[in-house]
Amino acid sequence: MNEKGGLWILENTNKYIPSKFNALSKTDDGGVILYNSYTGAIVDFSDEEKAEVMGSLKRTGTEALDSDVKKSLFDNGFIVPENVDEKRRAEYLHQSMHRTDMLHLILMTTEQCNFRCTYCYETFARGKMTDETKSGVKALVKERATTLNNLHISWFGGEPLLELGIIEELSNSFMAEAKENKIDYSADIVTNGFFLTREVLEKLLSWEVRQYMVTIDGVQAVHDSRRHMAGGQGTFERIIENLKAVKESTGQFDMTIRVNFDEDNLAETGELIEFLKEHFADDKRFGVFFRPVGRWGGENNDEIPTCTHITANKKIWEFTETAMDKGISMSNMVTGSMMPTASVCYAAKPNAMVIGSNGQLYKCTTVLDEEVNKVGHINADGTMDLDYDKIASWVMSGEETDSVCQSCFYRPACQGNHCPWYRVVSGERPCPSEKKNIKKVLNLVWRNSLQKVQ
Repeated sequence: MNEKGGLWILENTNKYIPSKFNALSKTDDGGVILYNSYTGAIVDFSDEEKAEVMGSLKRTGTEALDSDVKKSLFDNGFIVPENVDEKRRAEYLHQSMHRTDMLHLILMTTEQCNFRCTYCYETFARGKMTDETKSGVKALVKERATTLNNLHISWFGGEPLLELGIIEELSNSFMAEAKENKIDYSADIVTNGFFLTREVLEKLLSWEVRQYMVTIDGVQAVHDSRRHMAGGQGTFERIIENLKAVKESTGQFDMTIRVNFDEDNLAETGELIEFLKEHFADDKRFGVFFRPVGRWGGENNDEIPTCTHITANKKIWEFTETAMDKGISMSNMVTGSMMPTASVCYAAKPNAMVIGSNGQLYKCTTVLDEEVNKVGHINADGTMDLDYDKIASWVMSGEETDSVCQSCFYRPACQGNHCPWYRVVSGERPCPSEKKNIKKVLNLVWRNSLQKVQ
């Protein structure tokens, strides 16, 4: 060892050992799939390459990068120099989330909704975003613009498309600032799909909204019993009509069809998959995303027939595999969530904030009435009154204090903070389903990549 600049470093070595952040699975044709949560690399190797790959991943290490396979393993982070401190790499990655050149705002254009979903946790206590809040958001972005490299906006509600004019007004302001200051600007929207006509989609695309999430919980009778209008009317036909029209657009977008499941609609989900195959399997811009319903509050909270954790984790990937067998793409959200820091909930990220329609600031969109979630207020001039003690309870509850998370192969992706609220209320680690089922997920990612290029 040598001392250099006050730091002890190991002598250079030509020995390469497997990364602590690797996971491995199999392809259907005899090859292997490798994933590294620090680099985000997901690479498949053929049956012919498998022996060399497995030999290079032995704990004893490999001496030289003397083949294309070994160079690929090194370039993607699957093998690392013996003197690399991967624990420090992970710690530095964690600190990178405190970057001040990135800003993510989740904006509630309104807290009203035209739906009354049976498992919804929101109370619809407030209406559309106030003029003061709009002014504050514009001023905040303008003030931060000179120091930003990346600005991402998530449109949320209530139902955000109830206030399309607010999305237009704020989007134009954000895009002007981004253009003037050379900021990488992007946006997504979570919508019930009722107002997502092709005309509305084209407008949203012009405002750089490229990622969409629309929920369908079953074929018509099932969906309408769970996701109906405030007056009880069904919504399925209108949503499907809109999605079919959206398919006719030539624009580039990523449409996630989310399916929320619990014990009430488990049995019918297969029928929904058949329906989605018929209408959306031919368009790779559409992908499915299955998730269990949770008890997050709301007037029906105690009656929600939630699945057990074991059933939920099993069904997520069973349904996904069934859909892919039918030719339906898996949502890009799955692979996206496996990238470095991408499984960390926005609530745990210092540079992300939820802004309610009245200027109330939150960290999380699901527990809006919890006192610890009310972290401040934005003023009309863009200044924010913040409670840093509350904020700290959201952003510093993961790998910093959890030694099991610190030694996990998935650490760079989720950092022990996939859901900080789940850790608070349950006392358990909020491990993402992707991590718990990594072998199955990697195989599905591989299969999905093959389907995308067909």
